[in-house]
Amino acid sequence: MKQILKKWWNGLVYEPSDPRYLTGGSIKIAVIGGGTGLSTLLRGLKVYSNDITAIVAVTDDGSSSGMLKKEYDILPPGDIRQCISALALDEEMISSLMEYRFKKGNNSLSGHALGNIWITALSQQLGSFTKAVEATTEIFKTAGKVLPATLSKTEICAVYDDGKTVVGESKIPRPGQRIEKVYLKNGSTGAYSKAAIAIQEADLIIFGPGSLYTSVIPNLLIRGIIAAIRKNTKSLNLYVCNCSTERGETENYSVKDHIEAIFNHVGGKAFDYCLVNNRVIKKSSNSCALGNIHNITTSDKEILGVEIVTADVISLKKPLYHDPDKLAKEVISLYNKTKSKR
Repeated sequence: MKQILKKWWNGLVYEPSDPRYLTGGSIKIAVIGGGTGLSTLLRGLKVYSNDITAIVAVTDDGSSSGMLKKEYDILPPGDIRQCISALALDEEMISSLMEYRFKKGNNSLSGHALGNIWITALSQQLGSFTKAVEATTEIFKTAGKVLPATLSKTEICAVYDDGKTVVGESKIPRPGQRIEKVYLKNGSTGAYSKAAIAIQEADLIIFGPGSLYTSVIPNLLIRGIIAAIRKNTKSLNLYVCNCSTERGETENYSVKDHIEAIFNHVGGKAFDYCLVNNRVIKKSSNSCALGNIHNITTSDKEILGVEIVTADVISLKKPLYHDPDKLAKEVISLYNKTKSKR
């Protein structure tokens, strides 16, 4: 039965009447980001392709990932774990295992996600973090690969409009303060070669969604990532803008602010299209002491040379987040529409 399912999964072909037809099961997709936003998009995309590469930020230093990173001298496994769960063929079963979190208490497993411990144990058993991740994707039959953006252990630093600088992803969100720029503590960090190759070979490169300064931009600061993007002249490059502002990072940000922040950090244009949610459900509350969080949208058709595409891609249950199915459908629809232009 497993072999039959694998054969079916690897040979997905859609009917001509289906909007996914042009992609079949072979479109090469590279998605760059981290955190919940990236896994949300992957959950929807796996319906349309079995050749997805998730390129994941490795600057997480909080909670379970931060503890394992420090104690076992490995890359933080948390965001990678979430992406593996999202891409798994049997997501419900895999997520119930990988996302299980031990209750907090005085024991050694307190607060740890089972998937983080799994990856850490395999890293020791196989002698390599990347081998552990690769083995996990094989075991759980994922619709592609999950790769760290770099193999170097690094930290993200942020400089604010009040002149203060902080080091460490978990310390960056500061409600009420505007971030001027972020940078990597060891600026010479190079890209993981397999991640760079996946970007260069992709038909579709997607930035985000996810925390602007702690999930999306950190990947683009890695030496070799932007170079790989610019070497690929055949791909559709798309930024999925967050559908809401984020407390402590992007309070009061517009769509233009998001795009401008990315371009300023990478030294120029990095994508030609930006997908923006056009449905507003959650509005600001002036009584919120920790910062106003709300849906963002725009009526602009072009921003900084980027074509703006708008659609209802919001989750009705969680209006500050994307709906994975809606989002993936719009991404693939845009890819199909623009394929003949490239």
